[in-house]
Formats: sequence, structure tokens, C-alpha cells
Amino acid sequence: DVAGRIEVHEMAVNNGVMTMRPLEKGLVIEPGKTVALAPGGYHLMLMELKSPLKQGDKLPVTLEFEKAGKVAVTLVVQAVGAKGPGGEGGSMMKQHDHSGMKM
Repeated sequence: DVAGRIEVHEMAVNNGVMTMRPLEKGLVIEPGKTVALAPGGYHLMLMELKSPLKQGDKLPVTLEFEKAGKVAVTLVVQAVGAKGPGGEGGSMMKQHDHSGMKM
């Protein structure tokens, strides 16, 4: 059991300095629009895990939306530097990008 908590963060680079900040009020997704969780932008940060994650692990997560309610999803743990669903890849630092959904 790796249970912990999830925070949604936003990553930005300003004047060559990378910053990450939690989105305390959540991530706004306009009606009919989509928001990608990907390296270099919004991402989920897993906090206070009880055990380390291993490549290939499947992690059940429940996302909570203001109007749509709770949605169960499964995240698959990939290797550091693996390409994301949109083909993004890079170092661990580039992949740290948190979004603001309530979890």
C-alpha cells in the first residue's frame, strides 16, 4: 500500500529559474476544454507515500471534480525520463509539473 496524498502543482520557468507551486484552489477546466498533465506544465505530486513506487506499478487514484464528482483512474508508473502520453520526455526535474485538481 503506497497510500499518501496528491497535490496538483504548476511548473513555470521565469528568467531561467524553474518554480513549482501547488494550486491551492484547484485547476480550472473550462466547459468543453481539456487540460493536459504533462512535463513542463501542470502535474500531480504524490506526497507522503508509505512505500516507493516501482516501474510497472499500477496506482489507483480518485480525482474529485467540483461538478462531475469523483472519477477513479489508474496511473501506471514509468521509468524516470520515460516519454509521457504526448511524447514528452526528459529529466525528473522537467517532469515535475503539478496541476490543481482537488484530490
